[in-house]
Amino acid sequence: MKYVGAHVSASGGVYNAPLNAMKIQAKAFALFTKNQRQWVAKPLDDATINKFKENLKLSGILPKHVLPHDSYLINLGHPEQEKLEKSRTAFIDELERCALLGLEKLNFHPGSHLVKIGKKVTNREELIEKAEYSCLDIVAESMNIAINATKDLDVKLVIENTAGQGSNLGYKFEHLAYIISQIEDKSRVGVCLDTCHTFTAGYDLRTKEAYDITMDAFESIVGFEYLMGMHINDSKPPLGSHVDRHQSLGVGEIGWDAFEFIMNDARIDDIPLILETINEEIWSEEIQALYDLIHIPK
Repeated sequence: MKYVGAHVSASGGVYNAPLNAMKIQAKAFALFTKNQRQWVAKPLDDATINKFKENLKLSGILPKHVLPHDSYLINLGHPEQEKLEKSRTAFIDELERCALLGLEKLNFHPGSHLVKIGKKVTNREELIEKAEYSCLDIVAESMNIAINATKDLDVKLVIENTAGQGSNLGYKFEHLAYIISQIEDKSRVGVCLDTCHTFTAGYDLRTKEAYDITMDAFESIVGFEYLMGMHINDSKPPLGSHVDRHQSLGVGEIGWDAFEFIMNDARIDDIPLILETINEEIWSEEIQALYDLIHIPK
């Protein structure tokens, strides 16, 4: 069964997120548990936690179908030690906030090397590759530190693939697999695939043949056992552009067929499918349109 929703507002308090999900008839949702543009947030008090749990129960949405996202400021692969430590501390706080709310996952972007890592070489491609894998090592180390700091918490660290814009990592399935290979407790790690990011990173989804090739590559390189969520977005930029610009479903470069393939792929059952499309006023229509794509067995 598919569980579709959107990244809803938590303005006024995290307890409003489940109510906002209900307004669009969502069966899943994403949220920020604090202001995503600030390093420090007020701790969650008991009243806020209890109200969130009450509203979540009221919504009928299960904790496993909620996909919180961490702050955009966090960079678990930062090349500067002081800023890296700041990111690690903030990330651990985000995991703790999820646990307090009774949530099971934390979605995050793996990190950016900022072209400041790696030895100087004359070949630019070699420099970038060295920078990327040095940064991926730091990301994995950051994740292991966070997991060890939260051993008593059952919150999974869900790595989101990226478009590869700028120096952002995670745009290759091999990047995701490389990080996972270094995680000491693999029961605490997962992956979120964003359809726009996947497409603009160079993985085609537009035809059944292309979709199967991409998903077979994901299976062989990463493994569907690690897929714990998806972001469902069309794309403004074309295939392989490495530009992250979301579009409403069916009016971008990806088109409706890819979303029909997703909605009928049993490997993608029972995980949160989260809209981050650009017009929240039509989220309820987009959610219904996705469910309408499901083939009814004759």
